[in-house]
Amino acid sequence: MAAALARIEIVHADITTLEVDVIVNAANSRLIPGGGVDGAINKAAGPELGKAMMAIGRCPAGEAVITPGFKLKAKHVIHTVAPVYAQHREQDVWRLLANCYRNALALAVAHDAQSIAFPSLGTGVYGIPITRASAVAIDEGAKHAHAARVIFCCFSESDASIYRAELDRRNG
Repeated sequence: MAAALARIEIVHADITTLEVDVIVNAANSRLIPGGGVDGAINKAAGPELGKAMMAIGRCPAGEAVITPGFKLKAKHVIHTVAPVYAQHREQDVWRLLANCYRNALALAVAHDAQSIAFPSLGTGVYGIPITRASAVAIDEGAKHAHAARVIFCCFSESDASIYRAELDRRNG
């Protein structure tokens, strides 16, 4: 597990600028371009991304779908839908959130990605508490870090600090 944790990185950056094979989009279930991370990714990728998302149509919470990266540095964008914290039972929130990471990582590996960057899924307007969400993210990332470099790209330095503290806790 220590070797896998060594391939996990925490950064405070604009996810759209990262030079990785795949970036993960915090999408909504209708795959309609929205705000936040989704809006930033769609703006940077150009209108073709929104069209590709709408052509797919829907993505249930916990699932993931893939599109080209279009104008992004990333070759692909994986779209996943976190659960809305207030709309699910507690245990379902954590199961669905883990599925977001697991399914996105499986898609990345299936598309030969050597690197993948995630935002902090569900911790913004969807209301998932970030401390536990970071633990779920790092758990799932560590299971796949043997196959790909896993980056957690946080919008704020305070969020990045929470992720770093979780990673440090595991590294002992």
